Amino acid sequence: MKIVSWNINSVRLRIEQVIKFLNDQQPDVLCLQELKCPDEHFPHDAFEAAGYVHRHNHGMKSYNGVAIISRLPFVETDIKHFCGKEDRRHCMAKFENGVELHNFYIPAGGDEPDPAINEKFAHKLSFIDEMTNWWGERRATDPNRKAVLVGDFNIAPSENDVWSHKQLLRVVSHTPVEVEILEKFRQSGDFIDAVREVVPEPEKLFSWWSYRARDWRASNKGRRLDHVWMTPNMAGTVRTASVYDIARDWEKPSDHAPVVVEFNL
Repeated sequence: MKIVSWNINSVRLRIEQVIKFLNDQQPDVLCLQELKCPDEHFPHDAFEAAGYVHRHNHGMKSYNGVAIISRLPFVETDIKHFCGKEDRRHCMAKFENGVELHNFYIPAGGDEPDPAINEKFAHKLSFIDEMTNWWGERRATDPNRKAVLVGDFNIAPSENDVWSHKQLLRVVSHTPVEVEILEKFRQSGDFIDAVREVVPEPEKLFSWWSYRARDWRASNKGRRLDHVWMTPNMAGTVRTASVYDIARDWEKPSDHAPVVVEFNL
């Protein structure tokens, strides 16, 4: 089961790139974040023509939005709202093999890492805290739940997930408070970082590079904001994992690259 997570930063603007990627990589399932597209304008026809006939999209105009696009049929779909907001940051699909696939777009958090003065940062922390409580409840009701969690978590947790740990300690996405709260969420499910199973630390690994860099590959000031996690009962199933950074070289690309993980299920 080959699963991809990609913050596409507007699915309609980059639909040709998405189809190009699907034709090249042939994943079973593609999870997109930041659709910036209301459901009525989602490009269903393009995905249908590419062979991805099962789609669960949850979008809105101009902001946010998540989708699960699949060649494999769903047996169940769902969405979850967090923090009392209907801002399209989660969707779930369950497959015939019993795997739940959760697609998240965690809030970015703004520029100032202080919840007392930055409402966006406070929202980010509250969102992850609520995720933690929610998953703890789900785990309690079904401790054998088999799940893969993917998405743009907007946090680079490890020193090796950023180009400079020292210089980014006070930059939103790598601050100690964010790393700590994300780790609490990870512990709530004893989740395993599927990508680091294949690309172990201390190797540097990034999935996002700022548009500000004139030559992003030369400067390589990246962060690993996009993740694929799995429940502990899926340990040992990861066959391959990589970041498809070629997509970052395409014309008018997303600032995120696809994260590709293949499971032996």
